[in-house]
Amino acid sequence: MKRTGFLAGAAISVIGIVICKVIGLVYVIPFYAIIGTQGGALYSYAYSIYNVFLNLATSGIPVAMSKVVSEYNEMKFYNTKERVFKIGLKVISILCIISFLVLFIFAPEVANMIIGGVEGGNSTEDVAMVIRVISTAVLVVPFLSVSKGYLQGHKIMQVSSIADILEQLARVIVILAGSFLTLKVFNLSLNTAVGVAVFGATVGALVAYFYVFLKIKKAKDLKRHEKATLAEKKITDKDLIRKIIFYAMPFVVISLLQSVYVLVDVFTVVKGLVGLGYTTAISENVVSVIQTWGSKLNMIVMSISTGIITSLIPTIASAWAVKNIKEVNGKITQALQSLFLVVIPLSVGISFMSQAVWTVFYGYDELNSSIFKLLILSQIPLSICSVMVNTNQTMNNTKATVTALGGSLIFKILLNVPFMHLFSFLGLESYYATITLNILIDTTASIYLLRKVKKETNINYLQTIRTLIKVVMCTLIMILGLSIMNLFIPSYSVNRFGSILYIILYGIVGMVIYFFVAYKSNTISDIVGKDFVNKILSKFKGLKKLKKTA
Repeated sequence: MKRTGFLAGAAISVIGIVICKVIGLVYVIPFYAIIGTQGGALYSYAYSIYNVFLNLATSGIPVAMSKVVSEYNEMKFYNTKERVFKIGLKVISILCIISFLVLFIFAPEVANMIIGGVEGGNSTEDVAMVIRVISTAVLVVPFLSVSKGYLQGHKIMQVSSIADILEQLARVIVILAGSFLTLKVFNLSLNTAVGVAVFGATVGALVAYFYVFLKIKKAKDLKRHEKATLAEKKITDKDLIRKIIFYAMPFVVISLLQSVYVLVDVFTVVKGLVGLGYTTAISENVVSVIQTWGSKLNMIVMSISTGIITSLIPTIASAWAVKNIKEVNGKITQALQSLFLVVIPLSVGISFMSQAVWTVFYGYDELNSSIFKLLILSQIPLSICSVMVNTNQTMNNTKATVTALGGSLIFKILLNVPFMHLFSFLGLESYYATITLNILIDTTASIYLLRKVKKETNINYLQTIRTLIKVVMCTLIMILGLSIMNLFIPSYSVNRFGSILYIILYGIVGMVIYFFVAYKSNTISDIVGKDFVNKILSKFKGLKKLKKTA
């Protein structure tokens, strides 16, 4: 099986991520048309709970497996390397069974915690059913993750990327075909359709695992059957288990904190809004927008931060390993500046066009598009926070990461419902409260993590702050231009075709305004360098000359 170098492996991983994100973004259009907002709320209940248990079983072990397998493979401890794989499978088996049983057995209790006592929408029986259906995925996905970790430990990246794409495709096919046939052909209930849809997670994992399993089985070059050396014989199974757990625990804790944070909205928003006088339909609709439909559109922004993280982390890790603080600081500064340059105008621009964007994907809806308008803006501090979480992790500053995420979770639990009441008291719509709170929490966590990095590296953020101010000014000028344009051209359309035209027109004009101002203010040059900008411009000038001579 072909091994890949670092750059090739990173490129393959990024391509795989992009393809999966595109598939994940496109399928929501027909899926929303099939199950609607109530079905979306039910779908989000299942996945939010499932993600907690999935992270418990998979967040740390595969990463640890990859690291330990790679370590022993480089040492030519081939016997030990294979033992690590077998032990990893045993550990994951135990976690899988425990997670599945807890999720399956206690599904009614969890459902009651989510919407118990709330009438007029999804019932506790509906929620319990979809949780039990999706719990089957916990029996498969962890084995897939461990197997991919084993291959990644051998620097084989393409199999994992293909497996991710196969998993996503199979899942989406089951989601769309299953929900459509259930509701539109066989005229069965909405909860049954959603149950079939969430079962797509299990089917997708099985397809991907079967592919990875066959690849590992056929890859004879991976399984070297040399006898254990004297040094290897001294390494006991307990030693290997301790090593795997040691590497895995930070990732487990961090992933659990992140997934439980998301879960807070599931447990509090519906009950909180109903308690304030909102109907169950509106309350569940809000949850579906935040957790399912809006979060899918957020991928447009989050994929950028994911790409930056993917390219940033290895370079920081290498520089940090040799204590090249100057390079570490340079990479962090460049990453933050690049993030600002793209994420801020993109988020603000999408927010400005939120009604048209929502119409393209889900149809015209004033309430949902207004929620999405604020939701997409929340991706700015979240993107910054994600980059800084990964930066601190790379610098082995796990304590700071856990403190930031743990503190965020505590504030979220304590303030989510009070914030709804505060908004109601101020005469504001309470469904904006949880998103506003997320913005405040992520901003606070980002500042805390930035300060922790400064403590470790003595980094100077002055250049970064200047870039941030410039980007904000460029973005404001872009919005001013679009607002003037909005006086002459309708700001949205109630149909998809009109909305697409609107997005294309406003998107192009917005990009031209933003990048022109960013170029003239030297904002782009400050980030990528004047040489790079001049190189790009010279290519454009060269193309113009060719056209004239043609």
